[in-house]
Amino acid sequence: MASPIAPTPDSPAVPAPVRTARLEKQRQYASIIPAEDRLQLQPTISNVSHHDMADIGYVATGDADEIYNRFSDRRKTIIVTVVAFCSFLAPISSTTVLSAVPEVAATYSTDGSIINVSNALYMLFMGLSPCFYGPYGNIYGRKWVSVASATLFTGFSIGTALAPNLASFFVFRILTAFQGTAFLVIGSTVIGDIYKPTERATALGWFLSGTLIGPALGPFIGGIIVTFRSWRDIFWLQTALAGAATLCCLFLQPETIHKKRSTELQGLPPKHKAKKMWQWLNPLRVIILYRYPNLLLTALASSSLVWNMYSLLTPIRYVLNPRFQLTSPLQSGLFYIAPGCGYLVGTFVGGRYADHVVKKYIQKRGQRIAEDRLRSCVVFLGGVIPACMIIYGWSVEKAVGGIALPVLMMFLQGVAQLFCFPSLNVYCLDVMQSRSAEVIAGNYFMRYVFAAGGSAVVLPGVRGIGVGWFSTISAFFLMAGAAATYATAVYGKQWRDAIDEKKTAEKEGENRV
Repeated sequence: MASPIAPTPDSPAVPAPVRTARLEKQRQYASIIPAEDRLQLQPTISNVSHHDMADIGYVATGDADEIYNRFSDRRKTIIVTVVAFCSFLAPISSTTVLSAVPEVAATYSTDGSIINVSNALYMLFMGLSPCFYGPYGNIYGRKWVSVASATLFTGFSIGTALAPNLASFFVFRILTAFQGTAFLVIGSTVIGDIYKPTERATALGWFLSGTLIGPALGPFIGGIIVTFRSWRDIFWLQTALAGAATLCCLFLQPETIHKKRSTELQGLPPKHKAKKMWQWLNPLRVIILYRYPNLLLTALASSSLVWNMYSLLTPIRYVLNPRFQLTSPLQSGLFYIAPGCGYLVGTFVGGRYADHVVKKYIQKRGQRIAEDRLRSCVVFLGGVIPACMIIYGWSVEKAVGGIALPVLMMFLQGVAQLFCFPSLNVYCLDVMQSRSAEVIAGNYFMRYVFAAGGSAVVLPGVRGIGVGWFSTISAFFLMAGAAATYATAVYGKQWRDAIDEKKTAEKEGENRV
């Protein structure tokens, strides 16, 4: 069969330079774009700006990169299972106690709002943690950072279970939170290490199922425990799960990083080593990344999702128990199953849809631009989830629709969130491959700061203005996040290029001086 670019007797001759360019483009994307006459697989040439890849010797953009073939599909599945299980721990710990807030408050002779402050502090320190663990993961690798954080998480969970007073309860909760976010940062970067760009969102969808199903099922599990046992057993269960995670990280999670930055320290005098270590571990290094508008706006979009999730889950026992005359923690805990099932269903389709959109735009543009992935989540972030939240809030406020309507809305917004998170997280992995752990860390920092705010203000807010208006405020925040995401999808590459040109000009000026 004739080559699709070869001239035929009935067609005008194609100039040699044009023919060469067409052949090169077909070779470049032969592994991504299906065709009847697929060309032989050729090494992929990057079309993505790789300004920040000075520390690695390859450009990780194409499906033909050999670095992604180090592990078999079976081994990759095991790795994703391990990091997904670990990612389940910190978020589930943030919500299991929600069903037991009155019981914990009674133990320490305080008010439920004070215990919710401990949950807000938990979220805040989950946000601060990535600023430290993200750089550590780039320097020393993924495996041993995971093992260390899992071990500390286990120890501090024991401390929480045994806490004799309110102060020690707060301290151990905070210390547990500081370890837990390491799983989220390292897990995302591990997936970026082992999966090709056009496969990442599918894998990340499974990973994120742990981070989202955990918060949804946590109160249900906590409700069962506190109905029949002491609330302290919640944290003994958490200890057992964390111990299992430690063993999984130790024996089943290999080192996946492409190049440890610690190798750059070899042969340097101690003074220079200390200087480099401070440069790499300085938490401000993560925050400074927000000078890129695209990273700032996608972090705000992620934050709107997490704000919405925790402001939905936190007050369920206080809002739905009186609305439906429920009398036990177990009964209110059943409502958390709805969003949890939504997250699980979304796992099967959300990531695959994001990868499909990437491949479609590669075929349309002839090149892969990191921002194209964000287009897959705009409708869900700006339309589906806000609509679900408004209907949920006002159906509860006005006592219409019975139990079925709010449960259905919680389920649908759960599905829709899994169309958003994979796109936003994988964008963080794609846009700066060599600093992906730091980009993800910055994203988690902002989202959990907003989660802390949502957990702290939702109960006073619902009591003050009602669940209907509070849900409406959350819906407008989500729509603003969708607008920010769309702007990044359209203008993100221009913003990145402008910042890079400015940085290059500054360096050239310093060199001349």
